[in-house]
Amino acid sequence: MASATKERLQEDVKAALKSGDKQRLGALRMIMAAVKQREVDSRETLDEGAVMAILEKMVKQSQDSISQFERGGRADLVAKETAEIDVIRGYLPEPLNEAAIAALIDAAIVAADATSPSDMGRVMAEIKKQATGRANMAEVANRVRSRLSPG
Repeated sequence: MASATKERLQEDVKAALKSGDKQRLGALRMIMAAVKQREVDSRETLDEGAVMAILEKMVKQSQDSISQFERGGRADLVAKETAEIDVIRGYLPEPLNEAAIAALIDAAIVAADATSPSDMGRVMAEIKKQATGRANMAEVANRVRSRLSPG
């Protein structure tokens, strides 16, 4: 099944081409290239969750680049990366707030019948179904780990 986000990206590339918005077009082409590369590598059409994971990873990589460019005094590249993040975030769902993340963790622990850190993989699998692209999964993993750790 094709991803709705992927189809929206393709339409937005066409619109950016027609409008002559070169900065947005560049960011959209970069996103589409990442999606297509992943499809070629995995030899399958990506579903919505996989596309969201790619977008989330791209935001994280751009944030890392921004911090490096800031240290290097490259304001021009910081501005470019920031603009790309803004375009990418336009395709990500609304982020979850702290209460929603806590509720999601609680529900996943119950659903996975988790009682120890060894159950973390099952809990995270449950959470990823609903939180990919909506929460920082590394932070969620740390919160799950602390909830499952004895003491």
